[in-house]
Amino acid sequence: MSIREQILADIKEAMKAKDEFKRDTLRTLNAALKQVEVDQRIEMTDEVVLPLLQKEIKKRADSVELYLKGAREDLAKKEQSEIELIKTYLPAQLSDDELKEKIKSIIEKVGKNLGAVMKMAKDEIGASAEAKRISMIAKELLA
Repeated sequence: MSIREQILADIKEAMKAKDEFKRDTLRTLNAALKQVEVDQRIEMTDEVVLPLLQKEIKKRADSVELYLKGAREDLAKKEQSEIELIKTYLPAQLSDDELKEKIKSIIEKVGKNLGAVMKMAKDEIGASAEAKRISMIAKELLA
């Protein structure tokens, strides 16, 4: 079952369980995926969906930061809950040690160019680690 199919199935389950938070969050997520599918006229494979899920998580993380600055803990908590729900559709995240090992091997292949390392890391690691973590560890290893 693809990620997209899983999201649609989970929307139905949430509707049956009368779980409004999960239903609404997944509907919003599905709408974002559908928008990309229509705009770019592409089929939603897992390779297309994973970066979109990461993008949705980043949007919500930015919102959490802004809500906390504006003293709106209630809204920040809601966005954080949405982030946790979306993360369940991503593959398991690499530990820091695993990520360092992968980035070390990438540096050996492409040299000490941060741009080249990031590009290759994004392709090889994909959704198994956030771009911010990859960047931070790559900069640390290149320093």
